[in-house]
Formats: sequence, C-alpha cells, structure tokens
Amino acid sequence: MDEDTEQLNRVFAALADPTRRNLVARLADADASVGELAEPYDMSLQAISKHVRVLEEAGLVTRSREAQRRPVHLNAEVFSLMTKWIERYRLKAEERYERLDALLNSMTDTDDSRKKDAS
Repeated sequence: MDEDTEQLNRVFAALADPTRRNLVARLADADASVGELAEPYDMSLQAISKHVRVLEEAGLVTRSREAQRRPVHLNAEVFSLMTKWIERYRLKAEERYERLDALLNSMTDTDDSRKKDAS
C-alpha cells in the first residue's frame, strides 16, 4: 500500500466518528485549544484530547505552542488528498451515468421510431 492510501485510510477512519467530524468542522472556523474544543461536549478533556490525537495521527490537525496555549490547527493539505480521491471516483460514476443516459435515450428513440413505423 502506498503512503497516500495509508493516509487516506487513517483520515477516513478518523472521520468515521461524529465527534471528530464536529471537531474538524469547528477547526475550519478557527484554531482552538483542547479546552475550547471540549466546551460544548459533555465529556472530559482527556476524552477530547484522545479525539484530537486521532485527528493528529491521521494528519488532519497539528498542534503548536503559543506561550501557555497549545492551539489545534486544521491541516488543509489533507483535504486536497481526500478531494482528489473523491473526485476520481465521482468522475467515474458520472461517466457511468452518462453512458446509461445515452443508452436509455437510444432505446427511447428506437421505441419512438417503431411506433411511427407501425402507424
């Protein structure tokens, strides 16, 4: 398995959890400390820290140190990797639907010409 595939596996596994998806959504608006991320949840700082660690191991977030504060940052580069993967399969699915549409249109056209010939 190549490195991109391994990272995509980690990213999708991390995002499978709704709490982690919510944390990513919050971090899309602004950086935040673990304490700030924990505020709306009824769970311990330790539990939120574990969620952040999973996101960090997947490459979705990074942490830095600003004096006493350790803000969590969203890593936008990972989203371009995900977008490329999704786009590749979206295009393949779109091509399949276009071929199906063409087939259905040709069947409709054939059926219409048969009806004209019969009358």
